[in-house]
Amino acid sequence: MIENEFKSLLSEVAKKVNSISKNAPSQRKLFKERYSFSNKSTDEQLKIWNYIWNSSSDFWIKIQAFLFCESQMKNKEFLINSWDTIKNWQTQVDNWGHCDGLSKIYTKILELSPSKVLKQLKVWNKSNNQWDKRQSLVSLLYFSRTKKTILDFEIIIQFIDNLLIDKEYYVQKAVGWSLKELYNVYPQETLNYLEKNIKNISSIAFSPAMEKLQKHEKEKLKKIRQDSRV
Repeated sequence: MIENEFKSLLSEVAKKVNSISKNAPSQRKLFKERYSFSNKSTDEQLKIWNYIWNSSSDFWIKIQAFLFCESQMKNKEFLINSWDTIKNWQTQVDNWGHCDGLSKIYTKILELSPSKVLKQLKVWNKSNNQWDKRQSLVSLLYFSRTKKTILDFEIIIQFIDNLLIDKEYYVQKAVGWSLKELYNVYPQETLNYLEKNIKNISSIAFSPAMEKLQKHEKEKLKKIRQDSRV
């Protein structure tokens, strides 16, 4: 497909996106109505959506590209083969909506190809970019209840520990989220980690990290935290 054809398809998507309300339900409904290229093979569609993602700065146009990937969540072959393309979509991320949308896709591919995805997550975990760092955490568990296989506690906690005292707001939100989801699957190990590191957990991460704990566990950690600041 030549450049002019890609541009024409981008214009098609932009026209439809801009013709309706800019909210998630409306945009999801739009995607289901399909595009002129929706009958092409998934490989060809990915090439088109890859061009669209990388060529548009519009939030909702990019969401349409995400919705294409989301529509293929049960297609294991597609997910595995798409990784080398869509991992690069992260370079265009500058907001939590796109970041966490990609997390939903990346975490699924992580289950299918853990060594390949973990290699990239380690790179993002050491990045200076806040969205890369957030991605390296949220993709590990996303919503833990949606995952059929979970990485070992020792692997996940290393990613969290590396960013425990990071200064970025959205990274700290990811730290709290990840500790909450980690508690869902490794409650005792996570509780032990929290007890050991509670004084280093930021106020931003603290509330979400405590969300799933038992009442007596929360009270114990709050006391340890208070005592450490006396």
